[in-house]
Amino acid sequence: MVERASAKPDEMAGDLRRDVQVPPWVIDALLGTAVSLAIGLIIATGYGGERSPDAVAYLFALGFGGLMLLRRTMPRSVLVLSVLGTFAYYTLDYPPIGIAIPVVAALFSTAEADLMGWSVGTGIVMFVVSMYFRIRDGEEAIGFLVGYESVSNIALFAAAIALGHSFRTRRIRLAQQAEIARLTTSQLAREADLRMQSERERISRELHDTVGHTMSVISLQAGVGAEAVGHDDRAVSEALDRIRTASTQTLRDLRSMVRILRSSAAQDETRRVLSLSAVQELIDTAQGAGLEIRTDITATPEELSAPVDAAAYRVIQESITNVVRHAGATHAHVKADIRDGRLHISVTDNGRGSAQADPRDGYGMAGMTERVRLLGGSLSTCSSAGIGFAVEATMPARLAP
Repeated sequence: MVERASAKPDEMAGDLRRDVQVPPWVIDALLGTAVSLAIGLIIATGYGGERSPDAVAYLFALGFGGLMLLRRTMPRSVLVLSVLGTFAYYTLDYPPIGIAIPVVAALFSTAEADLMGWSVGTGIVMFVVSMYFRIRDGEEAIGFLVGYESVSNIALFAAAIALGHSFRTRRIRLAQQAEIARLTTSQLAREADLRMQSERERISRELHDTVGHTMSVISLQAGVGAEAVGHDDRAVSEALDRIRTASTQTLRDLRSMVRILRSSAAQDETRRVLSLSAVQELIDTAQGAGLEIRTDITATPEELSAPVDAAAYRVIQESITNVVRHAGATHAHVKADIRDGRLHISVTDNGRGSAQADPRDGYGMAGMTERVRLLGGSLSTCSSAGIGFAVEATMPARLAP
């Protein structure tokens, strides 16, 4: 699902990159060529003026086009030079080329560069100066100038400015879409990594809790059996029976865990496999290893949400495992009850206390703490030499839907 979701932003980003794959200088060169050809054609086919077109007139046409190569880096300079070039051209009395054609590309460029004030102001200056000299020289009737030529010039100026602004807006929108696509892809990748990491941690906790307890019991019983070999055949047989029972139960739990990972109905399976109702099996196994355990469990699975029920089982399992492995205790007390809508769990022993805080058991304690915290609860430990070790956890009995 993650791959399909992330493919769309990738395709969008690819489309956006394809939209702008033409080098900018190529576009500028084509625009400059078009400007030079248009002005050159007007000069060649035009009439009027006191001087006939010569090489200098056509150099003006090339100059107007050449300025387009600088329009991205120096839009103001290009606009000013275009205006001055137009004025210089008319000062030399060459055939008229209009006032819009020489500067229309420069107006477009300044508008595209978000220099709207320069574009509009320059257009007004060009129009006013042109109208002044045309009226002063009496070249055309005022009605013709105002009603026809002025409208066409204003329309060209407005079209160039509007088109430049539109291109800028589109470019900004494409950049925003590309950035959104990039951020979306990055976010999806991070979410996938977080989900994968969370799944790794969950499986790690399950493996530790499922295998760790049984391995502790097997190790202890194997030691008992080894010491009894040749001295007490009955003790050896009982140790082997307990090892067989513990290993069979672990294999069954591992199969259940694999089935849960493959099943979509994981919550129902979790309630069946991991539950406070199965704590007595843990107690029996630990008592078989010589540990006397007193239980005071009044909370029932029916009063708990399935994840809370499973977490409670795991907390008790890990606590008993730590007592068997590290505490050197002879007695332990397991208590679980519900008060004010919260499940309270405590496991205490009369062992060595702080001496049992073996660094090798760090993953188990971390796993317990993380399980409880993810359910909105808390877990604390208390250790004192000569008194024992206590694990206390509290979490909501039922999770909000």
